[in-house]
Amino acid sequence: MAKITFVSGYKAHEIGVFKNNDPSVSFIKKAIKKHLTTLIDEGLEWVLISGQLGTELWAAEVVFELQDEGFDHIKLAVFTPFLNQEENWKEEKKEWYESILLQADYVNSITNKPYEKPWQFRLKNQFLIDKSDTLLLFFDGERDGSPKYVYETALNYQKKHSYDIRLIDFYELQSIVEEEQLRNMWD
Repeated sequence: MAKITFVSGYKAHEIGVFKNNDPSVSFIKKAIKKHLTTLIDEGLEWVLISGQLGTELWAAEVVFELQDEGFDHIKLAVFTPFLNQEENWKEEKKEWYESILLQADYVNSITNKPYEKPWQFRLKNQFLIDKSDTLLLFFDGERDGSPKYVYETALNYQKKHSYDIRLIDFYELQSIVEEEQLRNMWD
């Protein structure tokens, strides 16, 4: 029973996405939605994110879509690694982030202090894995990036605990793109 899922993955800039209307965002969100829908069938109640730009905020938008589609029992919790993580972001990104926080069902900071050192990110990864049953991670082992730290933490946790790790990789995204192209061809 996957009741609590931590969703994470690449930050937007790590995959060359610099605008939220980039066509690739819709395919990433379709992949997230597909997995979350499966998890709903398995008893999903909460989605946890840390509020990172990219995969995590796209996942939040998918949760809101699902809520609008009648899955209003699904809740979103945002656990920031530290206070004011958006402090140095561009205004447009801050506004997007703050709109997500306003719609979330729960918001808190893990360390309750401003950024100090990288240990706050490690603590965030461990905390969110400890609090969840499943990790849904947009990560492809063939492409490096920040999700590898979440993945390594989850693998270590999985050695001692029953923990489900589900990956979205670039092959899955490619098949979603191809399905969409076929669908459009026949419409």
